[in-house]
Amino acid sequence: MQINYCCPYWGSEKDKPADFIDKVLSSGYDGAEVLLPAASTPFTEAFLKKLSTVRETKPDFFLILQQLTAPENESVDSYIKKMSRCLTDLTDLKPGFINTHTGKDYYSFDDNCRVIEAALNISHKTGVRILHETHRGRFSFHAASLTPYLRQFPELELTGDFSHFCTVSESLLEDQEDIIGKIIPHVSHIHARVGHTQGPQVTDPFLPEWEPQLIRFERWWQQIIDEKIKKGCANDDHHTGIWSGSIYAISSFHTGTIGKSMADQL
Repeated sequence: MQINYCCPYWGSEKDKPADFIDKVLSSGYDGAEVLLPAASTPFTEAFLKKLSTVRETKPDFFLILQQLTAPENESVDSYIKKMSRCLTDLTDLKPGFINTHTGKDYYSFDDNCRVIEAALNISHKTGVRILHETHRGRFSFHAASLTPYLRQFPELELTGDFSHFCTVSESLLEDQEDIIGKIIPHVSHIHARVGHTQGPQVTDPFLPEWEPQLIRFERWWQQIIDEKIKKGCANDDHHTGIWSGSIYAISSFHTGTIGKSMADQL
Protein backbone atom coordinates (compact mmCIF):
# COMPACT_ATOMS: atom_id res chain seq x y z
CA MET A 1 0.00 0.00 0.00
CA GLN A 2 1.28 3.43 -0.93
CA ILE A 3 0.66 6.43 1.32
CA ASN A 4 0.23 9.75 -0.45
CA TYR A 5 0.84 12.97 1.48
CA CYS A 6 -1.20 15.93 0.29
CA CYS A 7 -1.04 19.61 1.18
CA PRO A 8 -4.24 21.59 1.85
CA TYR A 9 -4.85 24.97 0.30
CA TRP A 10 -6.63 25.86 3.54
CA GLY A 11 -4.18 28.03 5.43
CA SER A 12 -2.42 29.16 2.23
CA GLU A 13 -5.16 31.38 0.85
CA LYS A 14 -2.70 34.24 0.34
CA ASP A 15 -0.93 32.20 -2.35
CA LYS A 16 -1.90 32.38 -6.00
CA PRO A 17 -2.77 28.98 -7.52
CA ALA A 18 0.52 28.58 -9.42
CA ASP A 19 2.58 29.66 -6.40
CA PHE A 20 0.70 27.25 -4.15
CA ILE A 21 1.22 24.24 -6.44
CA ASP A 22 4.90 25.13 -6.84
CA LYS A 23 5.20 25.22 -3.04
CA VAL A 24 3.45 21.85 -2.78
CA LEU A 25 5.89 20.30 -5.24
CA SER A 26 9.00 21.86 -3.73
CA SER A 27 7.96 20.66 -0.27
CA GLY A 28 7.78 17.08 -1.50
CA TYR A 29 4.05 16.48 -1.29
CA ASP A 30 2.32 13.97 -3.57
CA GLY A 31 -0.68 16.18 -4.23
CA ALA A 32 -3.04 18.83 -2.91
CA GLU A 33 -6.46 19.17 -1.34
CA VAL A 34 -8.42 22.25 -2.29
CA LEU A 35 -11.87 23.81 -2.14
CA LEU A 36 -12.36 25.31 -5.59
CA PRO A 37 -14.83 28.09 -6.34
CA ALA A 38 -17.09 27.78 -9.38
CA ALA A 39 -15.32 26.56 -12.53
CA SER A 40 -15.69 29.90 -14.29
CA THR A 41 -13.84 31.92 -11.63
CA PRO A 42 -10.30 33.22 -12.34
CA PHE A 43 -8.90 31.28 -9.37
CA THR A 44 -10.24 27.93 -10.55
CA GLU A 45 -9.22 28.57 -14.14
CA ALA A 46 -5.68 29.43 -13.02
CA PHE A 47 -5.52 26.42 -10.71
CA LEU A 48 -6.64 23.97 -13.39
CA LYS A 49 -4.27 25.49 -15.93
CA LYS A 50 -1.31 25.07 -13.56
CA LEU A 51 -2.46 21.56 -12.66
CA SER A 52 -2.57 20.59 -16.33
CA THR A 53 0.99 21.86 -16.80
CA VAL A 54 2.25 19.98 -13.75
CA ARG A 55 0.67 16.72 -14.88
CA GLU A 56 2.59 16.84 -18.14
CA THR A 57 5.73 15.97 -16.16
CA LYS A 58 4.14 14.55 -12.99
CA PRO A 59 1.03 12.64 -14.14
CA ASP A 60 0.53 11.05 -10.73
CA PHE A 61 0.08 14.39 -8.93
CA PHE A 62 -2.91 13.65 -6.72
CA LEU A 63 -5.84 16.07 -6.53
CA ILE A 64 -8.46 15.96 -3.78
CA LEU A 65 -11.39 18.33 -4.24
CA GLN A 66 -13.59 19.46 -1.37
CA GLN A 67 -17.34 19.91 -1.34
CA LEU A 68 -18.56 22.41 1.22
CA THR A 69 -21.82 24.28 0.83
CA ALA A 70 -22.53 27.53 2.66
CA PRO A 71 -25.16 27.25 5.43
CA GLU A 72 -28.57 28.54 4.40
CA ASN A 73 -32.11 28.43 5.74
CA GLU A 74 -33.29 25.76 3.31
CA SER A 75 -35.25 22.54 3.12
CA VAL A 76 -33.55 19.16 3.03
CA ASP A 77 -34.61 18.78 -0.60
CA SER A 78 -33.01 22.11 -1.50
CA TYR A 79 -29.83 21.12 0.31
CA ILE A 80 -29.67 17.82 -1.56
CA LYS A 81 -30.09 19.57 -4.91
CA LYS A 82 -27.38 22.11 -4.08
CA MET A 83 -24.96 19.46 -2.83
CA SER A 84 -25.66 17.18 -5.79
CA ARG A 85 -25.04 19.97 -8.26
CA CYS A 86 -21.73 20.81 -6.60
CA LEU A 87 -20.59 17.18 -6.43
CA THR A 88 -21.50 16.60 -10.07
CA ASP A 89 -19.54 19.67 -11.16
CA LEU A 90 -16.52 18.45 -9.17
CA THR A 91 -16.62 14.98 -10.74
CA ASP A 92 -16.23 16.64 -14.15
CA LEU A 93 -12.76 17.80 -13.01
CA LYS A 94 -11.66 14.15 -12.54
CA PRO A 95 -10.15 14.38 -9.04
CA GLY A 96 -8.57 11.42 -7.29
CA PHE A 97 -11.58 11.64 -5.02
CA ILE A 98 -13.90 14.21 -3.46
CA ASN A 99 -13.89 15.00 0.27
CA THR A 100 -17.35 16.21 1.19
CA HIS A 101 -18.88 17.90 4.22
CA THR A 102 -22.16 16.03 4.17
CA GLY A 103 -25.52 16.62 5.78
CA LYS A 104 -26.32 18.47 8.99
CA ASP A 105 -25.97 17.60 12.64
CA TYR A 106 -29.60 18.63 13.23
CA TYR A 107 -31.11 16.66 10.34
CA SER A 108 -32.99 13.52 11.28
CA PHE A 109 -31.37 10.15 10.64
CA ASP A 110 -33.70 9.55 7.71
CA ASP A 111 -32.98 12.94 6.14
CA ASN A 112 -29.22 12.51 6.47
CA CYS A 113 -29.61 9.07 4.90
CA ARG A 114 -31.29 10.72 1.91
CA VAL A 115 -28.32 13.10 1.64
CA ILE A 116 -25.82 10.24 1.81
CA GLU A 117 -27.76 8.23 -0.78
CA ALA A 118 -27.65 11.17 -3.18
CA ALA A 119 -23.86 11.38 -2.82
CA LEU A 120 -23.45 7.62 -3.24
CA ASN A 121 -25.58 7.67 -6.39
CA ILE A 122 -23.34 10.36 -7.92
CA SER A 123 -20.26 8.35 -7.03
CA HIS A 124 -21.67 5.19 -8.60
CA LYS A 125 -22.78 7.04 -11.72
CA THR A 126 -19.52 8.91 -12.33
CA GLY A 127 -16.98 6.46 -10.93
CA VAL A 128 -15.45 9.18 -8.73
CA ARG A 129 -14.98 8.19 -5.10
CA ILE A 130 -16.75 10.47 -2.60
CA LEU A 131 -15.48 10.43 0.99
CA HIS A 132 -17.39 11.98 3.88
CA GLU A 133 -15.40 13.97 6.42
CA THR A 134 -15.97 13.46 10.13
CA HIS A 135 -16.70 17.04 11.09
CA ARG A 136 -18.72 19.13 13.49
CA GLY A 137 -22.00 20.34 12.06
CA ARG A 138 -22.34 17.37 9.66
CA PHE A 139 -24.05 13.99 9.95
CA SER A 140 -20.66 12.69 11.12
CA PHE A 141 -20.13 15.16 13.96
CA HIS A 142 -20.04 12.65 16.82
CA ALA A 143 -18.41 9.23 17.02
CA ALA A 144 -21.31 7.31 18.57
CA SER A 145 -24.01 8.91 16.44
CA LEU A 146 -21.99 8.16 13.30
CA THR A 147 -22.08 4.39 13.74
CA PRO A 148 -25.77 3.91 12.77
CA TYR A 149 -24.96 5.45 9.37
CA LEU A 150 -22.07 3.03 8.94
CA ARG A 151 -24.45 0.13 9.59
CA GLN A 152 -26.93 1.58 7.11
CA PHE A 153 -24.22 2.21 4.48
CA PRO A 154 -21.41 -0.33 5.03
CA GLU A 155 -19.71 0.85 1.83
CA LEU A 156 -19.32 4.40 3.19
CA GLU A 157 -15.79 5.83 2.99
CA LEU A 158 -14.72 8.50 5.45
CA THR A 159 -12.15 11.23 5.75
CA GLY A 160 -11.03 10.87 9.34
CA ASP A 161 -10.52 14.05 11.33
CA PHE A 162 -10.99 12.79 14.86
CA SER A 163 -10.23 16.21 16.33
CA HIS A 164 -13.92 17.04 15.94
CA PHE A 165 -14.97 13.98 17.95
CA CYS A 166 -12.65 15.11 20.76
CA THR A 167 -14.11 18.60 20.77
CA VAL A 168 -17.73 17.43 20.74
CA SER A 169 -17.12 14.88 23.52
CA GLU A 170 -14.71 17.14 25.46
CA SER A 171 -12.32 14.23 25.83
CA LEU A 172 -9.60 12.33 24.02
CA LEU A 173 -12.19 9.55 23.64
CA GLU A 174 -10.54 7.36 26.26
CA ASP A 175 -13.96 5.81 26.96
CA GLN A 176 -14.92 5.39 23.29
CA GLU A 177 -12.26 3.02 21.98
CA ASP A 178 -14.81 0.42 20.92
CA ILE A 179 -16.72 3.05 18.96
CA ILE A 180 -13.57 4.38 17.27
CA GLY A 181 -12.71 0.80 16.39
CA LYS A 182 -15.94 0.57 14.37
CA ILE A 183 -15.17 3.81 12.52
CA ILE A 184 -11.52 3.16 11.62
CA PRO A 185 -12.24 0.50 8.93
CA HIS A 186 -14.20 3.10 6.96
CA VAL A 187 -11.43 5.74 6.96
CA SER A 188 -9.64 6.02 3.60
CA HIS A 189 -8.20 9.52 4.01
CA ILE A 190 -6.70 11.12 7.11
CA HIS A 191 -6.79 14.79 7.97
CA ALA A 192 -3.67 14.79 10.09
CA ARG A 193 -4.70 17.48 12.52
CA VAL A 194 -4.23 17.18 16.27
CA GLY A 195 -7.14 18.39 18.36
CA HIS A 196 -7.88 18.55 22.08
CA THR A 197 -10.81 18.53 24.46
CA GLN A 198 -11.75 22.17 23.87
CA GLY A 199 -10.98 22.66 20.19
CA PRO A 200 -10.13 20.90 16.92
CA GLN A 201 -6.57 22.17 16.72
CA VAL A 202 -3.65 22.55 19.09
CA THR A 203 -1.41 25.56 18.62
CA ASP A 204 1.56 23.44 17.54
CA PRO A 205 1.54 19.64 17.83
CA PHE A 206 5.32 19.55 18.34
CA LEU A 207 5.31 21.62 21.52
CA PRO A 208 5.78 19.65 24.77
CA GLU A 209 2.48 20.77 26.29
CA TRP A 210 0.61 18.99 23.46
CA GLU A 211 2.63 15.75 23.54
CA PRO A 212 -0.20 13.62 25.05
CA GLN A 213 -2.56 14.77 22.30
CA LEU A 214 0.02 14.11 19.56
CA ILE A 215 0.67 10.60 20.86
CA ARG A 216 -3.06 9.90 20.97
CA PHE A 217 -3.65 11.02 17.39
CA GLU A 218 -0.57 9.28 16.02
CA ARG A 219 -1.90 6.08 17.55
CA TRP A 220 -5.22 6.47 15.72
CA TRP A 221 -3.48 7.24 12.44
CA GLN A 222 -1.33 4.15 12.77
CA GLN A 223 -4.41 2.05 13.51
CA ILE A 224 -6.00 3.32 10.29
CA ILE A 225 -2.89 2.41 8.29
CA ASP A 226 -2.65 -1.00 9.97
CA GLU A 227 -6.30 -1.67 9.13
CA LYS A 228 -5.65 -0.92 5.46
CA ILE A 229 -2.61 -3.19 5.41
CA LYS A 230 -4.57 -5.99 7.12
CA LYS A 231 -7.28 -5.77 4.47
CA GLY A 232 -4.72 -5.75 1.68
CA CYS A 233 -6.40 -2.59 0.48
CA ALA A 234 -5.99 -1.91 -3.23
CA ASN A 235 -6.56 1.83 -2.83
CA ASP A 236 -3.76 4.12 -1.74
CA ASP A 237 -4.03 5.69 1.68
CA HIS A 238 -3.92 9.49 1.82
CA HIS A 239 -2.89 12.01 4.46
CA THR A 240 -3.54 15.73 4.38
CA GLY A 241 -1.78 17.74 7.07
CA ILE A 242 -4.37 20.22 8.33
CA TRP A 243 -3.37 23.33 10.26
CA SER A 244 -4.29 27.00 10.06
CA GLY A 245 -2.80 29.50 12.43
CA SER A 246 -5.00 32.28 11.06
CA ILE A 247 -8.20 30.66 12.35
CA TYR A 248 -7.04 29.03 15.57
CA ALA A 249 -4.58 31.75 16.55
CA ILE A 250 -3.50 31.28 20.14
CA SER A 251 0.03 32.16 21.18
CA SER A 252 2.29 29.25 22.04
CA PHE A 253 3.17 28.93 25.71
CA HIS A 254 6.85 28.52 24.87
CA THR A 255 7.51 30.51 21.72
CA GLY A 256 4.82 33.18 21.84
CA THR A 257 4.40 32.76 18.08
CA ILE A 258 1.58 31.69 15.82
CA GLY A 259 0.93 31.03 12.17
CA LYS A 260 4.08 29.12 11.17
CA SER A 261 3.46 26.77 8.26
CA MET A 262 3.17 23.16 9.38
CA ALA A 263 4.89 22.15 6.12
CA ASP A 264 8.03 23.78 7.53
CA GLN A 265 7.83 21.62 10.65
CA LEU A 266 6.89 18.19 9.28
